[in-house]
Amino acid sequence: MKVYAVGGAVRDELLGLPVIDRDYVVVGATPEQMVALGYKPVGADFPVFLHPQTHEEYALARTERKTARGYKGFRIHTAPDVSLEDDLKRRDLTINAIARDEHGALVDPFGGGADLEAGVLRHVSDAFVEDPVRILRVARFAARFGFRVAPETVELMRRMVQGGEADALVPERVWQELSRGLMERAPSRMLTVLRDCGALARVLPEVDRLFGVPQPAQYHPEVDTGAHLLLALDYAAAHGAPLAVRYALLAHDLGKGTTPREQWPHHPGHEARSEALARELSERLKAPNDCSELARLAARYHGSIHRGLELKPATVLKLLTGCDAFRKPQRFELLLSACEADMRGRKGREGEPYPQAARLRAALAAAAAVDSGAIAQRAASPERIRHDVEHARLDAIGKLDSQASEPRQ
Repeated sequence: MKVYAVGGAVRDELLGLPVIDRDYVVVGATPEQMVALGYKPVGADFPVFLHPQTHEEYALARTERKTARGYKGFRIHTAPDVSLEDDLKRRDLTINAIARDEHGALVDPFGGGADLEAGVLRHVSDAFVEDPVRILRVARFAARFGFRVAPETVELMRRMVQGGEADALVPERVWQELSRGLMERAPSRMLTVLRDCGALARVLPEVDRLFGVPQPAQYHPEVDTGAHLLLALDYAAAHGAPLAVRYALLAHDLGKGTTPREQWPHHPGHEARSEALARELSERLKAPNDCSELARLAARYHGSIHRGLELKPATVLKLLTGCDAFRKPQRFELLLSACEADMRGRKGREGEPYPQAARLRAALAAAAAVDSGAIAQRAASPERIRHDVEHARLDAIGKLDSQASEPRQ
């Protein structure tokens, strides 16, 4: 019986990155022997055990055989005669197929160390094609490490897509990998890799349609709508935006992908179309409520927020009410962050100021400070309360604008 550290822990140690979770492979043992040694069985599909003291995961060395389409269509085989190399060979990428023995020596039969040094994501074997989730994982690793994908791996993923394997991906797994990829340091790389192999059109067709769609150059120097999306996502990542903001950016311009060609490069009414598509996308992916709601709001209101300095007080109040900003000010702040990333995610405009956010933030604070309870007590009738509160809020926003426009002495 021999124990090896495997997978991400070994990879990240070699890259000098912090290791959060450690996984181990056990060669030459049976489930009964593991239990006798005090390990607790937890694997539903194949033998995985928790160490009696550290509670880290120890899996018996295994091989897999494809039995049906999709990521669940496998038959697992474990036995004492399954070697470490047999186990490593079934893994997705060479950089994840490196092991370290109990004495610290590396076992690297597929050249993962060399690929780490070269910054390459390369599949271990043709068994890669048996699990479509690996397409998403490769894209996520590209976003995390900034590595390039080996040409032969891109071609293999392309053949998988053409063969219909990507169509077997269930929404939960797509969301799991997508959400993790969006939170990496360069989420644009994930979308680029998926697009290069044709998978983006299968799993996120609404996003794929944005590439090649032009926008007015005076507002978007990068012109291409898809290129703008990549810039906005990377800006949000560089500034530590949470998942809801990054997902909102992914969905905020989806309507531009449905604009008739004869209207290009303009996109009249794209906000309403974007909102509908964002809702459909969120429902299909089963996205969490905080992500789906912020995406819907960003799609609908990002144009109005970009015009925040031009809006009259009545329009500002309508915007704040439509966003439910009085009841959910933290969500409105996230919406402003998404819009700021949208504005700065444009070629050459990364450092431009975004005073629209400051004006709308101040307007919300001023309007929210209105004492609605006191107004309700003074109202001539219950029917007048809402009108009077709205009037007071409008007056507060107007006074704020007047103060801002007064020349300083």
